[in-house]
Amino acid sequence: MCVWWYKAGMDVSGGNHRHEAPWKRMSKEELDNQYSPSRWVVRLGAEEAMRTYSQIGNEVTKRARATGRSLLNVPYGDGDGEKLDIYLPEAVSEAMPFLVFFHGGYWQSGSKDTSAFMVNPLTAQGVAVVIVAYDIAPKGTLDQMVDQVTQSIMFVQKQYPGNQGIYLCGHSAGAHLAAMMLLADWTKHGVTPNLKGFFLLSGVYDLEPIMHTSENAPLLPALEDAQRNSPLWQLETAPTQPADPACRILVTVGQHDSPEFHRQSREFYQTLCQGGWKASFEELHDMDHFEILWNLTQEDYVLTQPQVICRGWSWAHQWDLHGARQV
Repeated sequence: MCVWWYKAGMDVSGGNHRHEAPWKRMSKEELDNQYSPSRWVVRLGAEEAMRTYSQIGNEVTKRARATGRSLLNVPYGDGDGEKLDIYLPEAVSEAMPFLVFFHGGYWQSGSKDTSAFMVNPLTAQGVAVVIVAYDIAPKGTLDQMVDQVTQSIMFVQKQYPGNQGIYLCGHSAGAHLAAMMLLADWTKHGVTPNLKGFFLLSGVYDLEPIMHTSENAPLLPALEDAQRNSPLWQLETAPTQPADPACRILVTVGQHDSPEFHRQSREFYQTLCQGGWKASFEELHDMDHFEILWNLTQEDYVLTQPQVICRGWSWAHQWDLHGARQV
């Protein structure tokens, strides 16, 4: 069952019409503006927003590590950058649920060492949190990043085979990497992770527009690279059936994200529904691209509640959030 939430005047109906995509009518300057999230913040200037984002990330990670219940810089592969941090709840058990987080930064910045936003609220509720590092560009290619994310999930499953469920969460570029796991052929890896849900926060799912922005230089040398690494394009052209029909996907976007981020999230949600996935769509009221993460530091925030993380995300069918309506 697919569920979407909407504000008055927000169009979430209809199918995907890639040939009519509005970005194709935009100039390079317009695309740069649409795909620069810091230009759309409403309470801070762009530079101040980035400083605040970095400062909060540093502070919450230091607090999370100060608890002493963390395993830091655990190798999940052979590469120097293939490390992850595991934050454990006070009561450790074989049947813990795991939330695995992939940071954003346009595949070119960001670090696991400043990304423990949701750790303390979730570990306090019995959820183990894993923050994954991957080789950002220009050292890493998108193909390598996707492979590293795949390896990290396999590692968690192998290390904790009795887990209660693995839930993937990514923000911005991290949401893209998490979404690519919907396309993974786990059988060829010899490990089938116990994936129970996806939390996709203000992601980019079609990389072709990125090729025409100033962000592209170290990322996508050819259209084939963009298509191969675009979960929206892949699911539209070669639909992948859900390995577990019960696995839920929550696609979110901030109210104050740019129109292109809204379009990408909406179309990805629609494509998931058409492919038979259990998907929900939520516009987060009065949130910009970065405030979504800042709010994950709060224990009383809706996205850090245990029923959201490890009880099937039934909230999307029960709660009336922020004045949104279910249809």
